[in-house]
Amino acid sequence: MHHLPSFSNKKYTLFIFVLVSLCASCDDWQKKVNAPPAAFVSFSDKLKTVLKPVDTAGKKNMKTVSFDVRKTYQGRNYMPIWVKENYAPTEASDKLIAELEDMQWDGLNPERYNLATIKLLKQRLDTTKHNSLQDAITFDTTLTHSYLAAAKDLLFGIISPKKADSLWFHVNDTVWNAPYLLATKDHYTSLSEYRSEVPAYLLLRSEYRRYASLANDTDLNKTIAALHYTKHPDSVQTEQVNTVIKTELPWITTAPSDTMSEQVQLITAYQNYSGIRVTGKLDSNTFVHLATPPADFLKKLNANMERIRWMQRQFGDLYLLVNVPLMELFLKKAGVNEMHMRVVVGKPERQTPSLFATMANIVINPSWGVPPTILKKDVLPGLKKSGRKYMRKKGLKVYDSDGDVVDPSFINESNYTRYTYKQAPGDDNSLGYVKFNLPNPWDIYLHDTPHREDFVKRDRFLSSGCIRVQYPQEMAIYILSGIENKHTYTPGRLDSMIATHKTRWEILKTRIPVHIAYLTAYEDTTGKHIQFVRDIYGRDEKLISLLN
Repeated sequence: MHHLPSFSNKKYTLFIFVLVSLCASCDDWQKKVNAPPAAFVSFSDKLKTVLKPVDTAGKKNMKTVSFDVRKTYQGRNYMPIWVKENYAPTEASDKLIAELEDMQWDGLNPERYNLATIKLLKQRLDTTKHNSLQDAITFDTTLTHSYLAAAKDLLFGIISPKKADSLWFHVNDTVWNAPYLLATKDHYTSLSEYRSEVPAYLLLRSEYRRYASLANDTDLNKTIAALHYTKHPDSVQTEQVNTVIKTELPWITTAPSDTMSEQVQLITAYQNYSGIRVTGKLDSNTFVHLATPPADFLKKLNANMERIRWMQRQFGDLYLLVNVPLMELFLKKAGVNEMHMRVVVGKPERQTPSLFATMANIVINPSWGVPPTILKKDVLPGLKKSGRKYMRKKGLKVYDSDGDVVDPSFINESNYTRYTYKQAPGDDNSLGYVKFNLPNPWDIYLHDTPHREDFVKRDRFLSSGCIRVQYPQEMAIYILSGIENKHTYTPGRLDSMIATHKTRWEILKTRIPVHIAYLTAYEDTTGKHIQFVRDIYGRDEKLISLLN
């Protein structure tokens, strides 16, 4: 047992006196340490008269950067962020200026963030012997405004998606907390923390920087100009073609072959990466692409970085991405393409929208309920033209609200919406043998198809909006066996299930995120380089125009 030391009354009184004195002096010292410098008090008092208090009732104002600036300073009791006691710029301000300059590689003009003005203000504060309060406030608040504007642009993009693409329905789920971070932290959060972590974004950013360098390559641009003024591809020298290809795409390699010359290999690879029809020949499309200045490609790279900024900042370790214009699907796990396949997407008059959903279940031997668009544009005209014959050919049956079968002869233009139209499971079912459900308001899903011949085509924009996948059975087995751990799902067992023509639902415990996106510049299958993609729906021009 521990004993307290014994004190005589005098000694005890002296001990208490010393202890109280020490505490009092400590308290005075702590107040001096925590008390803001006089210069900061002046800064705070002056800034309070400059900035209006935050008005949370004005909802429109809450969306502006100016509102965020006021909110930030109010949270700091109007103390400075980017200047010291003598109103000299802090080291943090130097770092932020460098980061604002670096925004150019995100396709964002640093002057959007008043970079030139900030540099002039900083130079004045650095070189003036006695800095003025007004200069300090102007510098500090301008830097804060620029920081918040840049962070917001990186998180959400600079264009409202709906202005550029009426069929873009991705939801950016990022929480906007930059004003709170600045208000409560002594050190600001780097702008890199707001940048998308989607691998394709980082590749696009790197490629943008590389093409900006190519745009300043005098020798390359002279070669491209020579190609531009050449009237016909046949008169182009092989050396000029090879110079452009090897400079723009230095990772392309060739090897001696008995079946394909190295020149054909080079042109074929270039066509693949450029989104051009692969012919292995220097045709007119390839020639036009070769004669395009590198600066022109910056616009396309910029547009696709903007699209990714509209999406979630992180995709996670497991997700499925369908790139609509590329007409390909990637199932990624821990950064690796576990599955990659071709897909068929919506035809130009029935375009596949961009959206985010989660895969909820897989249906073996699905029945097909005709959606309203197909009902109006396809089924009704077919019924009017040949009635029962059309219905038999398509394997469709009509049902009333009680589930009873209705004779097609009773269907007409005034009553067709009262009924449901279904196609039973089977070899000719429009959904094939497997359907991947991702509940969403647009009724878009992934599915098999009896039209397997479409996957060898270059132009695979042929559906009514939903996505037909090249290897549906293999993907179902991978998900059910490899992810859901239902190891009884083998190719043989799935074949046996399909043969019964009986519908079976498999509810997924792991909800796989599915990103359906329109990206005309995207990573290749190696995940190391960017490939350009055909703009099949013609959406780039409007977005590029808005960005400019």
